[in-house]
Amino acid sequence: MTDLLAIGTRKGLWLARSDDRRTWSIDGPHLLAQEIAAVSVDTRRPVPRVLAGVQFGHWGPTVTWSDDLGGSWHETDHGAIRFPEDTGAALARVWQLRPDSAGRPGVVWAGCEPHSLWRSADGGCSFQLVRGLWDHPHRREWQPGAGGGAVHTVLPDPSSDRVVVAMSTGGVYASDDGETGWTPRSRGISAVFLPDPEPEYGQCVHKVAVDAGDPDRMYAQNHFGVYRTDDGGRSWSPIAEGLPADFGFPVVSSPRTPGTAWVTPLVADMQRVPPKGRLRVHRTRDGGRTWTESAAGLPDDAWTSVLRDAMCVDEGDPTGVYVGTRDGCVYASADEGETFTLVAEHLPDVLALRAARL
Repeated sequence: MTDLLAIGTRKGLWLARSDDRRTWSIDGPHLLAQEIAAVSVDTRRPVPRVLAGVQFGHWGPTVTWSDDLGGSWHETDHGAIRFPEDTGAALARVWQLRPDSAGRPGVVWAGCEPHSLWRSADGGCSFQLVRGLWDHPHRREWQPGAGGGAVHTVLPDPSSDRVVVAMSTGGVYASDDGETGWTPRSRGISAVFLPDPEPEYGQCVHKVAVDAGDPDRMYAQNHFGVYRTDDGGRSWSPIAEGLPADFGFPVVSSPRTPGTAWVTPLVADMQRVPPKGRLRVHRTRDGGRTWTESAAGLPDDAWTSVLRDAMCVDEGDPTGVYVGTRDGCVYASADEGETFTLVAEHLPDVLALRAARL
């Protein structure tokens, strides 16, 4: 069994491999000078496919893929993601690439800027705009966050056709068929920057993760606050008590252990650095009722930050946890965040991490 870690950065992609999740070999850079804001590894195929959402200067954004672990890269003529002419829109950035469940082997989802959701039926070679979300009456009120107007989280339910998305800045929405009936699912999440601090939609949700035990239980890292829902997003409750700060960008959950999730707190709002300059990962094993700090192997005097997709988990037992920073370091834990080892350093700032078992 080989573990693969895809590292998307501001200036290219690196691929790290390990047989024990403690010592790593690094291959790259691939796609040098291209911004990789989204990356995924599709292991449902006979040959794993690495998908990357790239932004390349003069040539603009698109999706590219490799079926030989970076040996060669391919892209669709005229772009895999193209807005229909009647929308009057153009792709600005691919923020999320998410393979669907094993039962739908060709389906890949893309979350993009401007706020839009796309569905591929051919493994990510071409995508179709999900018109139900694009034509939503709320869309004109969704605003760009500091990083842009992005559908940055796509969560397809493996046991149904339901899809949940989260966006900056618009909140959480759900559809029972992944196409129509998109309903806001953000009640209880704070939006202190709006006249109504607890609106139906419009929250600056940074990331959402689904609990392993129940698809209706989810965790959200908000612009201010960490939250949990037990009813599919119809209501959310704060769970940040016990954390040194309630601001941050990523939240990830265990794929195998119910109630287990991780966050990386930052000092809010404009500082956006770890509290006291100490990079730490915090874990809950009880759905956010209590939190423990992980420090072993993580640096002090680290005045950096961790972006929304620069943290991920794998499907190993115990779960592996991975963290990338804006100063180009990547850390890996093979024991659910108890201890971390350095995978890479001195890379461009890390935008996206995805782990896979090959």
